[in-house]
Parts: sequence; structure tokens; C-alpha cells
Amino acid sequence: MNFLKVFLRSIALIPGVVQGTEALFGAESGEQKKKAAVEIVGAAIDIADAVTMKHIADSEQFTRGLSMTIDGVVMCLNASLWAKHT
Repeated sequence: MNFLKVFLRSIALIPGVVQGTEALFGAESGEQKKKAAVEIVGAAIDIADAVTMKHIADSEQFTRGLSMTIDGVVMCLNASLWAKHT
């Protein structure tokens, strides 16, 4: 599996993980929910890397990028009608 496939799979996981962590950790702070989401997606990537060849050379930088991507997904969800309660 090449890096692009690993990257796109991790991106595809983010909306579901964000919704899941919101459901599980709704009473927690945003930072705690974000940390849980990063850990869940990171674990999924680690499992994929354990089965295939290693494609992430700098896991710390990848995790930081993943964290910023999660922030973007949360920002989009919060700005959408999905988050608006009437």
C-alpha cells in the first residue's frame, strides 16, 4: 500500500471518528475529544503499518498534521446545519 492510500484512508476515518468521540466524550473538553480522535486514527494507521510496509517516516509530524485536519473537520461540522440545534 503506498503512502497516498494510507493518507486517504486516515482522512476518510476522521468524520466518523469525530462524531464517535463526540458521542462518547460529549461532556469532556474539546481538547480531550481531539486527543481521543487523534489516538483512534493513529491506532488505525499503526495497525495498517504493522501489516504493510512502513510509509510514515516522521510519525510525530504526521500526528500534528492529523491533529490539524481533525480541527478542520470539527470546524466544518460546527459551521454546518449538523451542529445547529433548533
